[in-house]
Amino acid sequence: MTTTYKVAVWATGGVGKYAIRTIVDRTHLDLVGVWVHSDEKKHCDAGELAGIGALGVHATRDELEILNGDADCVVYAAPTPHRMKEAIRDLCRILAAGKNVVTTSMSGLVHSRGSLPDKIVNAIREAAESGQSSLFSTGIEPGFAADLFPIALMTMAHRVYSVRGIEITNYSRYANEYDMRELFGFGKPLDYKGGLTTPGVLRWGWGAAVTMVADALGVGLDEIRETCDFLPTPRDIATAFGLVEAGTVGATRARCIGVVDGQEVITIEHVDRIADDLAPDWPKSRSGGTDGTWRVIIDGEPSIDAEFEVGHHSGENHGDHGLLATAMRAVNAIPAVCAAPPGIVEALHIPLTAPLGALHPRRDGIPAFVSHGGG
Repeated sequence: MTTTYKVAVWATGGVGKYAIRTIVDRTHLDLVGVWVHSDEKKHCDAGELAGIGALGVHATRDELEILNGDADCVVYAAPTPHRMKEAIRDLCRILAAGKNVVTTSMSGLVHSRGSLPDKIVNAIREAAESGQSSLFSTGIEPGFAADLFPIALMTMAHRVYSVRGIEITNYSRYANEYDMRELFGFGKPLDYKGGLTTPGVLRWGWGAAVTMVADALGVGLDEIRETCDFLPTPRDIATAFGLVEAGTVGATRARCIGVVDGQEVITIEHVDRIADDLAPDWPKSRSGGTDGTWRVIIDGEPSIDAEFEVGHHSGENHGDHGLLATAMRAVNAIPAVCAAPPGIVEALHIPLTAPLGALHPRRDGIPAFVSHGGG
């Protein structure tokens, strides 16, 4: 590791704080700036925002401090579901300013086709060309578990008849009320027509990942289908985002499906609950678990059923470990993205983003999970 990359972090929420902790822990990364949304965080030390010791890098609300600064790469971790147009404008400005971007906020860009309209993709490309910069969108899902993980497994395939990537999550400890209620529909009537049930929303988020798998298999899709089903909770359930009343949505099952020759062959599926006993007939882990698991089922020769779980030790929080994994998909890609030609970087076409500097045999350095402040 002879090259040091200067990095700025854009937003310090669930993903941004882990990015800061990791950047500071890696010898080939140098934190040079932090942008925040709120006036309350303005001028705060980045280390304090991340729950670690003071770093001497102070947060700013002035975008120009980042755009005109000397960062080689920006970790863009700002939320997007309720501010998509603003996020796209942010990304174009950052790229045009000559900053490479790794982001966990724009799932429709994990692949350049399948999700976003051409005018948005073209705007991103034009900004990148103008700034001679590159953008890589990733995460635990989309970005790995239901696209790259299945693709890696299918390198063992003689024939593939169908492939399903399934996220299995209990969201009772997730505090983002907008995402949980408006997007996923928890606590809404069973006939709720917003969020994931809105035509085009699932394709916007997961169509690119489905298309990535199709491209890896060398096939074109006839169409991409969307389905979303709800099941109720039979009782009131207290969650981190508020009370979910009996009779309202307590479990959500959403699918984005690639069709080839009239057959549903590539599926990304999210099975989300707010209690482990809800939706007992919907997919679970191989051991019957309902949280922190990503499972891939391949019908083919050989047939494959593989999964991984984050936060698997007793007492660990699946949600925290999932956010950490999401952040690390971006941070670990920084060297590869900085070395890539201008444009949209796709996971199929860059080297494996190995975690340089991550090995700590003596368990020293800065841990991702801290017990004090800002965490």
